[in-house]
Formats: sequence, C-alpha cells, structure tokens
Amino acid sequence: MSQLPEIVREFDRVAQDVVAKAGTFQAAILADVAGRRGTMHARVTAVDPKLTLAGPAFTVEVRPGDNLMIHAAIALAKPGDVLVIDGKGDQTAALMGTLMLSACKKLGLAGVVVDAAIRDKLELLDLGFPVFSAGFNPAGPTKYVPGRINHPISAGGVTVNPGDLIVGDADGVVVIEREKAPGMLALADKKVADEAARLEAIARGDTASKWLPAALRAAGVLKEGESL
Repeated sequence: MSQLPEIVREFDRVAQDVVAKAGTFQAAILADVAGRRGTMHARVTAVDPKLTLAGPAFTVEVRPGDNLMIHAAIALAKPGDVLVIDGKGDQTAALMGTLMLSACKKLGLAGVVVDAAIRDKLELLDLGFPVFSAGFNPAGPTKYVPGRINHPISAGGVTVNPGDLIVGDADGVVVIEREKAPGMLALADKKVADEAARLEAIARGDTASKWLPAALRAAGVLKEGESL
C-alpha cells in the first residue's frame, strides 16, 4: 500500500466565493448553523480581537516546540490560505514571532492559527495581521524535528483537513468541512435575519423567550399548565 508523502502539495480548497461570503459572518453564527460544533478550544484566541480571518486551511503538524515544518509551510502556502498549526497546545516555547508572521502577511496569507505559544505580542498588534494562538512565551523553538504538511490534524480539539473553511474573530475559531461549507451560507443568512428580528423585538420591549416555557416543561422544571 502506498503511503502519503510527509508534504502534500496539492489539495482541494474551499471555493473562494464561499470564503468571501463566510467572512461576512461571525464565527458564532457559522458555529450555530453547523450544529454547534467545529469550534476550537477557547485557549486558541485572537492576538488582536479587532481582526478577523477566513480562508482554506493549510495544515501543519509539528512536534512540541519545533517549528521546522512551519518554515516549509510558509514557503508552500498560497495567497488566501490560513496556516493551521497543530502544536499540541504546547506553551513552553514560541513557534512563531514577528519575523515569520511578517513573511506570512507579505505573502498574502489570510491568517495563522497556532495551537501553541507564539511571541512578540506588542509587535504583532502593530503588524495588523490576523493571528490566533494558545498563548505567549519568549522562549524560541528548535528547528530540526520532522513534521507533516497538509495531512489531517487536530488543532484546538477539532479535526482540520486541508482545504476546510476556517473563520476566526474575537470569539474564537470555527472549522467547517470543505464539502459542507457552501450549504452553511444560506443557513447563516437566515440565522442573521432571525437574530436581527429578535433584536428589534427586544428593543420594542418584548424580552420574553417564547421557547422557554416548553423547554422548561421538557426538562421537568415546570409541570404541564404551569408557567413562570
């Protein structure tokens, strides 16, 4: 049986029109319509919560504290890609900093998601490039342990396949399978419209949640015929 090479160079990416539309939605909206799943652990947060990202995943798996394969990934990724790095949640050494992330910005990548520590936080705030990480540490990485590029990975507790849709904002990062992503857009549009209508109702003074009594009865909190 043939074995995949450690570096996979070609793979199917989520379509650019889907990326562009998905980027107009909050990560929370997409997570809701995707079944309230696919969100990374809250340890993976935005360096600058004002910045958002959307794009196809370019996946990287590294050994904790080693960034050799991230350098290779930067050389191979295409404009619009989101580097998604499985760093095993390690926070004992930074996998990336200003130099590498400046290169990512220059190359036109859509952003970087690192399930591990990075460094140079204040400089990154000035860089104006979307970066999500599991923390910060001033210690530098090693550069000699092999890893893999564009294989399925686990980042932030979520399976990420190359080409999957990645959307990140101040709330965190959501991953949607490439094949399912187009179908989520109409659902997201409806969700946004429904929430806008609810906000208008709240502004008019209608703060009651109409679904709540039935949910409380189903949970056994209220008996049939009872109300709050």
